[in-house]
Amino acid sequence: MKRRQFITLVGGAAAWPLAAQAQQADKVHRISVVNIIAENDPEASPRVTAFELGLRRLGWATERDLRIDYYWDAGDAARRRVVAKQVAETRPDVVVTAATPATEALRDEARGVPIVFVQVIDPVGTGLVASLAHPGANITGFSNFEFSMAGKWLELLKEIVPNLRTVALLFNPATVPGAGTFYVQTVEAAASAFAVKSAPAFVRNVGEIEDVLSSFARTPNAGLIAPPDTFTTRHRDLIISLAAAHRLPAVYPYRYFATAGGLLSYGIDTIDVFRRAASYVDLILKGAKPAALPVQLPTKFELVVNLKTAKALGLTIPEPFLQRADEVIE
Repeated sequence: MKRRQFITLVGGAAAWPLAAQAQQADKVHRISVVNIIAENDPEASPRVTAFELGLRRLGWATERDLRIDYYWDAGDAARRRVVAKQVAETRPDVVVTAATPATEALRDEARGVPIVFVQVIDPVGTGLVASLAHPGANITGFSNFEFSMAGKWLELLKEIVPNLRTVALLFNPATVPGAGTFYVQTVEAAASAFAVKSAPAFVRNVGEIEDVLSSFARTPNAGLIAPPDTFTTRHRDLIISLAAAHRLPAVYPYRYFATAGGLLSYGIDTIDVFRRAASYVDLILKGAKPAALPVQLPTKFELVVNLKTAKALGLTIPEPFLQRADEVIE
């Protein structure tokens, strides 16, 4: 059930502005959208809907003004390179990329093409942009992480597991920026405030996921944090099932982890950010340069609790916690 109401993406036709005067009637603009998830992922269709609705609200008629090519399952390194080459060959007017690895691949392959990224962790640290305020070059977009999130993940776990003493930070060092040092440092900095120790849990392939979680589950009073990572996103069902099997309370970065059976999620609204990406695509198609469009930090966060999973773990979620949640899955 919903504990807060948000403005829905779908608005009435009267709310849509008139077609932008600057659009050229005889010009069909080409947009490429590169996703790390598979096309049959439950998250895929809502992203497409949000992005296209965002464009429509800004006056673009997709059937008249735009050709949008969607590319899926670009989380794997080999597939990512193939997709980047395919996109470059089509010579799009704008590319929208999801996550850091896909953005880096398109930067290298489609040089000079304007890129709007979403769900990038540390765009400055990875060298994608010169600064948040002045990105420079041809890349800008929407980050999905800020330092306070590490403390929030720990706070949430500690609140429902008061005897929590150790948390594993689960990610693949090959698929996150800086081999994960960004996550390790931010979580370690927050852990001392909660009298909790943090331990990186590296997983480089599917087999290591089970090995690492089964081993860590033997640690007393343990919990799990799964920060944003293309690898763990692709294998979220396995991670969620193993956390349940080993009775590890875990917090995840996105709502769709909780709806798939994860205990908690706290992070950005992944659907909303695709709608917001449409605003930068609109500006670029009208002549704006990515270098002049500041990188946007997260503005909307969701706390989702899976009460069924909590009960299976023997956890009692405090009522004030449930009242703060944006959504409680029962």
